Amino acid sequence: IWGVPYLFLKIAVEEISPSVVVLGRVAIGAAILLPIALKRNVFFISRKYWPFVLLYTVTELVGPWYFITAAEQKISSGLAGLLVATVPIWAAILASIFGDKTVWHAGRLFGLIVGFIGVVAVVGIESLSGRQDIVAIGMVLLAAMGYAYAINMINRRIPEVPGLGLNTWAMILTAIVFLPFAIGNWPTQTPSLKAMGSVVVLGVLCTAIAFVIFFKLIAEVGPPRASLVTYLNTAVAVVLGVLILDEKFTLGIAIGLPLVLVGSYFASRKVNR
Repeated sequence: IWGVPYLFLKIAVEEISPSVVVLGRVAIGAAILLPIALKRNVFFISRKYWPFVLLYTVTELVGPWYFITAAEQKISSGLAGLLVATVPIWAAILASIFGDKTVWHAGRLFGLIVGFIGVVAVVGIESLSGRQDIVAIGMVLLAAMGYAYAINMINRRIPEVPGLGLNTWAMILTAIVFLPFAIGNWPTQTPSLKAMGSVVVLGVLCTAIAFVIFFKLIAEVGPPRASLVTYLNTAVAVVLGVLILDEKFTLGIAIGLPLVLVGSYFASRKVNR
């Protein structure tokens, strides 16, 4: 579920502008999550937490979801999924900045180095070959940094706020932000059923249902083990791009994929202080 958004984003942005895609996705997601959050009594969040709710909304949804969606107009879905897999690397760096010195443990440092070699290989080979747009690649890397910051900030600042309520509000606020931009970029012709269906799937499956399932997963196995989906997501994104969208399995992806996944794994490992 978490690996297929890149496929549907690629299909949707061929006919629908990124702002409309993001609006549709979060509006559908919010409509599904809102009654669940109300029923579980986690929708209303104390006013003292709202500065962090707003910051989370910007760094987890508004920025990253637009960057990734817009970038997929220029780069392959598999490459987008691969670049998002760098989140644990950026998260480890941020954790170090905020005082977690275990990041400099030999194993985690090894992961950071290997991961960065993978990123440099992917960016260098893909951009120099002319197959992928360097600006779009940079947008996805910025999105990954935003994800990493959002996770780190929530864990440090408001870990007691229920994730369901937090993300329901984040989707509502994101929809409000993108509404005027979506109106200005509304399609002049009716998109195909394939494009519109992709937006619906993004909202229902890849947003609402994905969040609900992930919350259950975290409750059952804990955040560290739940984060292992990052590595499966990337493989799913690359494979679906090749099989369904006929994307090329390029040299950059072939070299960078194992390096980024190995680096992310070691960089995010927990070690004794």
